[in-house]
Amino acid sequence: ALSGLNLNFNRVHFEWRRASDGYAVTMDARARHYSPEVGVARMLVVDRKAPVYTYASKGGIDEWTVARGALGAEGARWLPVRRPALYCAEVFQTLASAQGIAMARPEALAGSAEAFQIGRIDSAPLAEILRGMLKYSTNVTAEAVGLAATIARGGQPKDLAQSGQAMTEWMAARMGAQKARFVDHSGLGDASRLSPLELVRTLAIAAPEGQLRPLLKDVPLRDASGRPMRAHPVKVEAKTGTLNFVSALAGYIGQPGGRQMAFAIFSADEERRARIRPEEMERPRGGRAWLTRARMLQHELLRRWAETYA
Repeated sequence: ALSGLNLNFNRVHFEWRRASDGYAVTMDARARHYSPEVGVARMLVVDRKAPVYTYASKGGIDEWTVARGALGAEGARWLPVRRPALYCAEVFQTLASAQGIAMARPEALAGSAEAFQIGRIDSAPLAEILRGMLKYSTNVTAEAVGLAATIARGGQPKDLAQSGQAMTEWMAARMGAQKARFVDHSGLGDASRLSPLELVRTLAIAAPEGQLRPLLKDVPLRDASGRPMRAHPVKVEAKTGTLNFVSALAGYIGQPGGRQMAFAIFSADEERRARIRPEEMERPRGGRAWLTRARMLQHELLRRWAETYA
């Protein structure tokens, strides 16, 4: 879920600890110095083997259940928040209360309420935000930046699909990607389409401007045993993409002062991906071994291109 207010990448922190009469669980907005508990999301431990989690929205509350058999003595994980604005408002109310500021219970309003600005904090520069987004693959950031870009270009998207269509039209006009199609900005929508060739052309067109490459992560070449070759003169700056039985790597490769190239590698086993059962989505059987082989293939190609063209 996305809104104008997005806290903790729209995730709630679920923590459990075995107690004498079952499990003690908390749902909070975990941060470095504060962990305010929230009421917009609740968790119930139930006796079953699978599925590990279930979710339902009841009365505006995210109602989760978790299988008792999946919990050890203690642990924690992040779960998605489906009402991000209310989640953010509730946390703000709790933090304000801790400072002696009494506020009414937050509620969602239809339309725009009359308001005035009491303070302003500007974000980090866009390049810094995008560098972090590409390094950590923060999908919420991708969606928020994409929506903001559509609005900055004069659009008024009502949802992600409309904003994705605006990006589709921009890619066709600016990058010549006539077959590309986007239903969002994170790439999570499985109806999105972009060929490796169109991605390479996009990277090549963007290269002379010099704004994209510095945002990408350094990817050291690896030898046949998988060890990083940090002293290798050829440098690779790229972005990874990983899903169950899907692996991608795209970016730039070249030796400083030498020939620079754009590349894109897409690997997928669509049949095995289609056979994954819901209870296997977290760790499908064979997924880790497949990913290791896919990444070995990527580095074999990178080493060959480095030797052949550098």
